[in-house]
Amino acid sequence: MNESRSGRIFHPWPRGNGAARSLLLATMVMVAYGTVAVASASEGQAAANGGSSWSIAIHDVVYLGFGLFALYLAARVRVDFLVRRAPLAMIGGLGLLLAVKAIGVSANGGKRWLNLHVIYLQPSELFKLITILFVAWLVQHHHDELGNWRQLALWTLPVMAGAGLIVIEPDIGTSSVVVAVAVVVLAIAGLSRQMLIRIAGLGVLAFGAFMAIKPYSARRFLSFLHPNQNLQGSGYQLLQSKIGLGAGGFTGLGLGHSREKWGLLPNPHTDFIFTIIGEELGFLGTIAVIGLFVWFLLSATRIAQNSPNAVYRLVAVGIATWILLEAVINIASVVGGWAVTGIPLPFFSYGGTALITELFGVGLLYNIGHDTSRLGGVAIAETVTRSAGVGRRPDVLAPSRYGVAPTGRSRRYD
Repeated sequence: MNESRSGRIFHPWPRGNGAARSLLLATMVMVAYGTVAVASASEGQAAANGGSSWSIAIHDVVYLGFGLFALYLAARVRVDFLVRRAPLAMIGGLGLLLAVKAIGVSANGGKRWLNLHVIYLQPSELFKLITILFVAWLVQHHHDELGNWRQLALWTLPVMAGAGLIVIEPDIGTSSVVVAVAVVVLAIAGLSRQMLIRIAGLGVLAFGAFMAIKPYSARRFLSFLHPNQNLQGSGYQLLQSKIGLGAGGFTGLGLGHSREKWGLLPNPHTDFIFTIIGEELGFLGTIAVIGLFVWFLLSATRIAQNSPNAVYRLVAVGIATWILLEAVINIASVVGGWAVTGIPLPFFSYGGTALITELFGVGLLYNIGHDTSRLGGVAIAETVTRSAGVGRRPDVLAPSRYGVAPTGRSRRYD
């Protein structure tokens, strides 16, 4: 790649912003904490696989290496370059999801991975980030059409198609996160209350239809409401999770001393890593995890609030929503407050594509936190038309609705 082309895509490593540095520090602490937790929680599974007790932990460190490189690239890439190419990324993401259906690798009852021989790629994880960039691009270029119900349905069809492909893997948890993040970004951009109510209604109908078609999935999903009715079946994981958390008490059994990870609790290093942390490090260990996510949330919120670029602000909100929503769902599921959906705990759970994509998202947040450009090459149209589907809200999705700066460009690195 020649120097001029590289300059259009990358800029020097950014530095100097307090909120961004705080976010990066919070992430590094979580990643270090998570690596230690995975090393401990995976001992039982590694032994069952017939390998070294450190085999899964070593793989996790390799994925972490890929993730840190992804963070570095994301911190240096020009965000406007990614937003401009979001439609192409969406086409690629849908192609990868279709490839999973055709030639994907099955495991644990789902067909969600592509074997790249170097790593197992999970396209549904990439699709979360692609959705955020695509919706930001959509608001940037077509905000004046999104107040109309038909236009909104048309322009968000790629996101819905991707969510549908993820559902049939089957992975309703990840699909729900994709849709929720897209809706939050649109809501922040100024989508009307009537539109949001309609979307919520359609979501409930779609969820109900899926549960009617898949009664077994419905029973598993709703089992958290009555976990004691089937302790040998759908309620088993939650029962063991609660036993592990209870055994940990206030200070825990000690790092490496979990009993649940030795075949009692399925997926201790992935879906239930929070349980193993609670068992080994007690209430103090779990509160530390929650505190780190609060720290992450506060830093990400400051980055979004301080960004003078409205499109970048939407990207920041989308990334923060994605990571925090997954954290809330995972923690709620292992303590019995929500269904066990297979959503990982960001930065803590073992997982290749998930960790790499999460760290790429952090790199983008860090990048946005240092951006002082007003538009940075991403200009939202100034004219907003009154949409037939909105009526009383002519300002829906208008640039002034979320603080777009006057047209102009001020590069921070040149």
